[in-house]
Amino acid sequence: MTQVTERGTPLSAAPRAGVRRRSPAAAACVVGGAVAAGLGLGFLAVLVIVLWISSPYPDSGPGGALHLAAGLWLLAHGTELVRYDTLSGVPAPVGVTPLLLVALPVLLIRRAARLGSAAEEEDEEVLPAGAVFSAVLCGYLAVGALATAYAAGGPMSADPISAAWHVPLVAVLAAAGGVWAARGRPLGPLPSWVPGGVRRAIVRPRYALALRAGAGGALVLLGGGALVVGASLAWHGAEVQASFLSLTGVWSGRFAVLLLALTLIPNAMIWGAAYALGPGFALGSDTTATPLGFPGAPGLPRFPLLAALPSEGPGTPLTWAVAVVPVVAGLAVGWFAVRRAREVSYGETALTAALGAVVCGLVTAGLAAAAAGPMGSGRLAVFGPVWWATGAAAFAWTGALAVPVAVAVHAWRTRPAMGPAAPDGEDPVDDGWHDSGVREVRWAAMRKAAGTLIPDIAVAPAVASAVAPAVAPAAEPAVVPVAVPVPVNVPAPAPVAGRVRRAVTVVSGLDLDPGLLPAKPAGPVSAPLAPPVVGARVLARRKPPPE
Repeated sequence: MTQVTERGTPLSAAPRAGVRRRSPAAAACVVGGAVAAGLGLGFLAVLVIVLWISSPYPDSGPGGALHLAAGLWLLAHGTELVRYDTLSGVPAPVGVTPLLLVALPVLLIRRAARLGSAAEEEDEEVLPAGAVFSAVLCGYLAVGALATAYAAGGPMSADPISAAWHVPLVAVLAAAGGVWAARGRPLGPLPSWVPGGVRRAIVRPRYALALRAGAGGALVLLGGGALVVGASLAWHGAEVQASFLSLTGVWSGRFAVLLLALTLIPNAMIWGAAYALGPGFALGSDTTATPLGFPGAPGLPRFPLLAALPSEGPGTPLTWAVAVVPVVAGLAVGWFAVRRAREVSYGETALTAALGAVVCGLVTAGLAAAAAGPMGSGRLAVFGPVWWATGAAAFAWTGALAVPVAVAVHAWRTRPAMGPAAPDGEDPVDDGWHDSGVREVRWAAMRKAAGTLIPDIAVAPAVASAVAPAVAPAAEPAVVPVAVPVPVNVPAPAPVAGRVRRAVTVVSGLDLDPGLLPAKPAGPVSAPLAPPVVGARVLARRKPPPE
């Protein structure tokens, strides 16, 4: 027999039965991003194909419909489209993005990022947040590049430069939001590459309150814009209906117009907010609609939302009344900028309100930029609110109102507590402990933690007036002293000369029926055998040491 002395290459162990092979999580995230983009494209493709089939006079074949669907998918990301078949022969850009259509890719990307960050089983591999974000983004952008190339041969091709930064921007924000939501929305410390001064400043409550106040003011402006648009549609109902019916006579065309109008409702809300703020919105390079007047725009296309524009001519008290919207927004910013603490100074409150106004102006400017864009060449190259003018107006309105409102609300919340009134001829009662605010803060925290365990305290006027004279000093017969336990190292407070006694507070809800207690035999009260012990110290009982 020959013995083998050299070591050979060890054979790989055979796979154990019952152990499932793990799937590559990174590849699954890439596929998830690609599927999210495909679902958005498929939804729009099905919608366009249905409208193309139901149209009695289609302009092109199914290939043209699919190219149009790809263009609409890119438009949902904010990409500017270019229309070449114009009457003048000059290419006309289409840059007004229906903001409701943006929700489709955002929700799909966010869902893909959340699914990539979650593990269905315990033994399944979970990638870090950065890996999930990058993988989903790669899959989505790959499909986006293919869609951009495919839409170039359709009736409305996408501008490559516009698509190169709009599609990644929407994908990055949506994927980051999905990963953050999957991780439980953590609000931990900022990364180490952020400067230390910025990290220390961000954690202050001032900036969180400013963000909340600015977001509240922006929401109030959007709600006011929606009210302005709704009132204008109701006021010009006949013109809106005539414009809707005159565009097309078939149900498929009217359904398409209705869908387009619905997707433009968020844009109309932002336009209404810009109108209420004062700068208004542009309907061309030389036409602007403001509350002070509207010169008219004869070259506008027929569309139901455009039929609800204000009447031509100078402003009226009805159009001036829209100034209520920014006033309410300023009040909201001032209200939300106040902290519920007495140690905050008035300067800190005013600074927080001013920062909230800055946040509201920035948010409004961003929304105005997203809701506007070109609708053609020449006069229609400017269409919608001007973002910098709208943001500056929002900052001016909210800043001018929020700072005084915040200071006034802070002064009202931190006003001194109403102590007992001093008798005539005596000095006022020194009630600094009740005026400090510590008692109110601690009592509110106790009530919040205890829930319904602490009963509501109410003062009965009749009972309080009957009990109050009883505590006044008066000549009474000798009373047998009763031992009262006093906490250790806490001496009983000595009476202060000149301090007015407080009325006894009766707690409602306690049933102290004497009939429930055992009866005691009536008889003379005898003095105790030993004087009461006050301030006794109780020692814990110790076990004897083991022998």
